[in-house]
Parts: sequence; structure tokens; C-alpha cells
Amino acid sequence: MSVNNERTQRYGSTTDQRAKSKRSPAADEATILEVDGVTRRFGAETAVSKLSLSVRDGEFLTFLGPSGCGKTTTLRLIAGLERPDEGRIDLDGDRVADADGTFAPPENRDVGVVFQDFALFPHMTVGENIAFGLQERDDERTDDRVTELLDLVGLADKREAYPENLSGGQQQRVALARSLAPEPDVLLLDEPFSNLDVDLRVEMREEVRRIVKEAGVTTVSVTHDQEEALSISDRVAVMSDGQLQQVGTPEEVFQRPKSRFVAEFLGHASFLPGHIEEDVVKTTLGPIGRDRIHGLTVEYDWTTIDVLVRPDDLLARPAGEREADGRVIYRRYLGPTVLYRVELDSGEVLECMHNHSDRLELNEAVTVELAANHGFAWFPTDGEVF
Repeated sequence: MSVNNERTQRYGSTTDQRAKSKRSPAADEATILEVDGVTRRFGAETAVSKLSLSVRDGEFLTFLGPSGCGKTTTLRLIAGLERPDEGRIDLDGDRVADADGTFAPPENRDVGVVFQDFALFPHMTVGENIAFGLQERDDERTDDRVTELLDLVGLADKREAYPENLSGGQQQRVALARSLAPEPDVLLLDEPFSNLDVDLRVEMREEVRRIVKEAGVTTVSVTHDQEEALSISDRVAVMSDGQLQQVGTPEEVFQRPKSRFVAEFLGHASFLPGHIEEDVVKTTLGPIGRDRIHGLTVEYDWTTIDVLVRPDDLLARPAGEREADGRVIYRRYLGPTVLYRVELDSGEVLECMHNHSDRLELNEAVTVELAANHGFAWFPTDGEVF
């Protein structure tokens, strides 16, 4: 039986049939998930506000934001664990939820979910856990699918083991295999690495990306970990206060943030005041060519802007009192690197990232130079986006 046939059998109720009949007129074969104008309220509080987003077939997209920003509620809306108050959700071209009463419950949506705590059945073996969602297949086909997934996640020798005898990383791989077993249209990952120690977290996020890419499944994840989102995602959707701030590739959202919130949330950010004069932007650290400032068109001539600089864009050097243009006011040792905060004589505070072998003392007089040769994002001085 094909995946689509299995899915058709699961749609049985009047509501479910109505959900399948409402195919999006703009459905695109390359779009597997479409969220359009979705809002979810809890009493007087709006958890998600008018969120719109399309996810392409085979894409790995991550919702990123601080705690309470609405990213987990968004995941629950996609999974069918919450109903939208406004807007609609289409899955593989089928309407699964809208504000007019259409609502397909979780078991009738072709999605798999991996929860934070993995939610494995402790009384079942690894093989039995993976086979749990395959009741509609015969024993032979179920056994073949379990074997295939055990090979995919590298646990072929753990088929008869119980969850309590597995490491955290192994439990996560079992949970992933179980969610992939029915071949869902979309795999949802809810803070999947939060319960793992730091070293295992890095290893497992790379492993999970490999597994879902080999499986060819569209994946939507949520996390508050910036490094995690940037390292494993094809695109990142940054959220704040229930609203989508920016969607783009990791490089786009990091290098060309559309708001100060995105700039600051995705890593250390300093803002260097500059005055536009013809072909250059004049700053305390010297002129920056206008062609190196992203999107700085002629209409912004002779105005003041703030240029976004990251710690690795700047270099502080010890200097005599006459040559110095600032002092070190903060130092944080990070092992491979050291983060310094420098207050310039002009009043700006900038952060510089140095190799661990460099040593600057607190209150030491320094000069700061712009060491980067790439382009820069910028913002108007009042914080509004042009």
C-alpha cells in the first residue's frame, strides 16, 4: 500500500473529508506546507499573530526565537495540537485547518513529531517503538521498514534493546526513526537537542540533518539555540512576540538582518555610527566604502546610520595613551577565543573577538580597527527599518 493510500484510509470523518476537499488554489508541487495569516490566542494573550510561511518539499526549516516567542505554538498548530483562531494551514495541498471550522486532528495529518523528551514507550523494544505507527502494514513489510530505518539511524544492533538501556543520543535516533516510519509529508522537531549535553548536542544535530536529508523528508524544527539553527537549517524563520521577523538562509539572516532584534538575537552585535558623505560612510574607525554597505541607495545621502559590526569584524590592539581611541572594559574567556568589550573615547561600546593567545588587560588603552573585508548591514539611527 502506498503512503498516499494509507493516508486516504486515515481520512474518514466528515471534517476530514472536507479538509481534503479544500485544496489551496495556489498549491505548488514544490510547496509541502503553507501557513497563511495564522493567529492563535490564549485568552487575552496572542501567542502567534498573522503568521504566513511556505515550506518547500525536502527543506529543513527552523523556527528560531527566545522562550515565549510563539515558535512552539506554531509547531503545535502545524501538528494539529492547537486550532488557529484566524488563517489557514495547508499540508501537501490539502486544507487541514482554518478559522471556518476545517480541522484535521493530529492522527489524520501526515506529520511525524519528535518531542523534547523523545516520548519512547519504555515497555517496548527499539524495534517495537519504530514499528508502532505501522499497524496498517503486514508483518513482512513492517519488519523490512524497521530494518531500513535501523540502518539509516545506525542502530541495527539495538533492535531488541529497551529505551532505558540506550544513551540520550541513541534514544533520540529511535524517536526520529519512529517518526519517519510512516513516511510523513512533514517531520516536526520540538527542541530536539535540549535534553542532551553540549558535546552530544553538536554531534546529534549533524546526525539528525544527515538522517532527514537521506530520508528526503521535509523538516520543521523549533529551537532557541542560534548556533543550532544556523548550522543545520536550509532556512531560518526568526520569531519575536508571536510574529515572524525574517525568513531566509542562515547566511541571509545573519549577514543581512532586517531588524535590530534579528541582528542582536543571532549573535553579538555592535552598532557603529556613520555619516554618509558621497561614496563613503565616515565612522569613528575610519571610512567605509558606500559599496560595502548593503542597500544604501542614493536617497540616503548625507544622513546618519548605524553600521552592524560583529566581534570578528573588529580588532583591538594595545596602544599608548596618545594613539589610543578606547579602553577595554570587559573580558570573557571562551577557551578558543576571548571576547573583549571596548569603550571608545567617542562613547560607543564595541565588542571584539580575539584568539585565545591574545591578551588584553582590563582598562588597557587600545586602538580598534575594522578588520573585515565583507559587506555590512545597516540601520537608521532611530532604530526604524527603511
